[in-house]
Amino acid sequence: MKRLLICTSLLFAATTLLAQSAPHQGPPPGPPESPAAKEVATIDGKSITITYSSPRVRGRDGKIFTQDGLISHEPNYPVWRAGANAATSLHTEADLSIGGEDGLVVPKGDYTLYVDISDPAGWVLIVNKQTGQWGMKYDKAQDLGRVKMTTAATPALVENLAYSITGISGNQATLTLTWENVSASVPIQVR
Repeated sequence: MKRLLICTSLLFAATTLLAQSAPHQGPPPGPPESPAAKEVATIDGKSITITYSSPRVRGRDGKIFTQDGLISHEPNYPVWRAGANAATSLHTEADLSIGGEDGLVVPKGDYTLYVDISDPAGWVLIVNKQTGQWGMKYDKAQDLGRVKMTTAATPALVENLAYSITGISGNQATLTLTWENVSASVPIQVR
């Protein structure tokens, strides 16, 4: 009887240890909260790339862009990193004009994008010369320039932050940022 109890105890202990060391059999972990994303477009034969991390609304609709919302807690508010994680980057193979023909001239190269959201009806796109920094590290002295964007309410909730380059015609297109209930766009032109 004593042997049976010892064998049963050893078997129970071994089973417990094996169960604890077995690989996780449940559903895989969820997607990252702000996965990496990229928008690439060719305008007049030149590539324009925006690389960013796409945060999700995750039930915070109506609480992202308000004065006491999610963005207001960032250290550079009302300047927003216009994405999540590492800084949102712009790479252009050509000189650009952002904001129309007489807009901000952006020489070909690499930049970081920020958005000033202090005016809910008129966001301002900021093109910054500093690159490779974490998203919340913003140095105004490095601004190449600022351009007013056209903002509008989205017809429905936009769960995932997204950049798009659309309406490509000849050397012109429209750069748009959408998230939650806001769409902000600006014309771009290859020079």
